Amino acid sequence: MPQRPLSLRLTGATILRDGALQQRSLVIEDGRISKGPLQEVDLSGYLLLPGIIDMHGDAFERHIAPRPSAPFPLETGLRATDRDAAVNGVTTAWLAQSWSWEGGQRGPDFAEELFCAMDDFRDHALSDLRIQIRCETHTVETADRLLAAVERHKIDYVVFNNHLDEALHVARLRPEEITLWAKKAGRTPTQHMRLVHDALEQTPRVPRYLCRLAERFDQLGVRYGSHDDPDGETRERFSMIGAKICEFPTARSAAGLAHAVGDHVVMGAPNIVRGGSQSGNIAAVDLVSAGLCDVLVSDYYYPALAQAAFRLADDGILPLEKAWKMISETPARIMGLADRGYFDYGRRADVVIVNAATRAIEGTISAGRITHLVGEAAHRFFGAATPMRMAAE
Repeated sequence: MPQRPLSLRLTGATILRDGALQQRSLVIEDGRISKGPLQEVDLSGYLLLPGIIDMHGDAFERHIAPRPSAPFPLETGLRATDRDAAVNGVTTAWLAQSWSWEGGQRGPDFAEELFCAMDDFRDHALSDLRIQIRCETHTVETADRLLAAVERHKIDYVVFNNHLDEALHVARLRPEEITLWAKKAGRTPTQHMRLVHDALEQTPRVPRYLCRLAERFDQLGVRYGSHDDPDGETRERFSMIGAKICEFPTARSAAGLAHAVGDHVVMGAPNIVRGGSQSGNIAAVDLVSAGLCDVLVSDYYYPALAQAAFRLADDGILPLEKAWKMISETPARIMGLADRGYFDYGRRADVVIVNAATRAIEGTISAGRITHLVGEAAHRFFGAATPMRMAAE
């Protein structure tokens, strides 16, 4: 069982509070931001920033299967993912699991195994780990199964995507990639392309399928969106059925349409850090500069979240206060998490402790429990008079 959350006053640091970096103390009492006079930890030379909220990440896949042919137990993979998130300042994270016609680790059978494993592991997690379903549009025959899984496992976030056009394009121009794609799923290229064409036959039924899912999601309070929108027309169609989150638009027109109708645009933090998209799509920094991006997510690499915020600040694109908001306050608001995302009295104590000189994350506090603590910050904490309460392993 987890130990009680810590209670202490963090002093000397620069704190992101009320939308500005301020020199003041931060008091944590029983896992919440408080006011009381408590034992002090001097964090001079550090930044205290709200815990990172990651709306979309699939880094868990490499912890579950470091190599396609070498999977490990799901509990082992989830525990490693949890540690990876904590080390990088993430206190709330959605793991993006596919629900696809592709089968294998992207198919419904594996997805349901992961959902069950998450249900068993959640109480032992250091961070608030949740599931996002990446639902392929051409999975019409799984409607009842999908909705049952969403209800049974209390899944609160779904995005729609369609990778059939990509599969056809790759098969025509780069057939060797289809061979690799098929091998990961344990099938031949011919078998893989047969699945692609079988899925294409569902096309006439897809609109009604998506509308049925959207209607039920509205009833359940599930937030939903779309992924990899290639143009404004596609984004508009998804927006019209209530999918108000636009993840990773591949063209400016999709992001522009989303912005025009009040939808939220989500881009990958690695895109910012690396200076562009690894797949050749629109650069995230262009959308941020144009005011067309609301949230940055880990995508496939947790360290990129904090790095992207500092990169935007260093390049003069956004002040750090606003850049950090893209990975804390704004995703909390979009996902309806009213108890986190910024510091205020009574709110959940999710804190990232950043060395101001090196920008290394030396500590993470999730719901008042220390989930990561290293370096000089660790010496400061353990030098305090009262024992520190660490998250239970």
